[in-house]
Amino acid sequence: MRSKILLVVGARPNFMKIAPILRELDERSWAHSVLLHTGQHYDADMSQTFFEDLGIREPDIHLGVGSGPHGWQTGQILTQIEEVLSDGAWDLVVVVGDVNSTLAATLAAAKLNIPVAHVEAGLRSGDRAMPEEVNRVVTDTLAALCLTPSRDGDSNLLAEGVPRERIHFVGNVMIDTLVRSLEQVRAAPRPFPALEPGKYALVTLHRPSNVDERGQLQEIVDALEEIAGDVRVVFPVHPRTAQALDAFGIEFQRVQALEPLGYRHMLALQADAGLILTDSGGIQEESTVLGVPCLTLRDSTERPITVDEGTNTLVPVRSKKAILEAFGRSWGHGASGRTPEGWDGRASVRVVDAFESFLGHRRA
Repeated sequence: MRSKILLVVGARPNFMKIAPILRELDERSWAHSVLLHTGQHYDADMSQTFFEDLGIREPDIHLGVGSGPHGWQTGQILTQIEEVLSDGAWDLVVVVGDVNSTLAATLAAAKLNIPVAHVEAGLRSGDRAMPEEVNRVVTDTLAALCLTPSRDGDSNLLAEGVPRERIHFVGNVMIDTLVRSLEQVRAAPRPFPALEPGKYALVTLHRPSNVDERGQLQEIVDALEEIAGDVRVVFPVHPRTAQALDAFGIEFQRVQALEPLGYRHMLALQADAGLILTDSGGIQEESTVLGVPCLTLRDSTERPITVDEGTNTLVPVRSKKAILEAFGRSWGHGASGRTPEGWDGRASVRVVDAFESFLGHRRA
């Protein structure tokens, strides 16, 4: 009998991580995989286009939860996933990343005594004010399998008392998607031919700490506008950020604002950028593998390996002055760093091997 596995996604960062795992499971005769999309990201630009770009099949189950406050959204997802899990014999629930869908699915499964595998376990920023940090800690506490993308994840989990036998270093599955997609991006015509490779800065911005308060957002925009006086600045604007800009009456004069992009077009922009300014977790990792300098506009990062080994620089003070100084130190100086261990395009194979070993031992 094949093992019945539920894979849960809900927000755009999940899609790049689940795609290679789903493909690998479909190659294994012992596995019957079911894909559930919570609908945490409900905008077509933020969800459906990514499914198409990544070649992910249509979800078997779509909850359509949509946006809302953290508690409401988590509760809605938990309630609906509990119904799904109560209606069948499940061997494993797979969650990825640190969004509300990750936490809700983990809670639902744990209460029904269904084992959970957490892909991208062990990442810590040390900042419990971040909702994602709370999601990470709770998910790892309850998960039967903690699959880490970097060795510091192992150390974090051991320090929190997670038993060694639950921890498995597998590498970074999101890089599997990057490696696979980059070949296709390089072979296709450049989506933005007017942008000269290496001659523009790319911006992504969406975190509440940067966009929800007018003064902070204005500081960042003022810095970007000044940079754009000398260097072309391209900014695919996240829907949350677009709403904030509109609400605060902040407009761009020099920065080139774009609509949200699909994965491949965004990857093309990242690969050819001279520098990236971001508050995204995944882009810290992608820029490291692409060898592009990255300034992360955050107080802390749950991915310190991108700073210690990769191309990332943390900019904890997001004043106009601090951003301009960091940009001046980085622009035109190239990137130093290396690709971390296990970020080799084969992490999904190790992930599914870990599933197989775990389920085999449970049946033995």
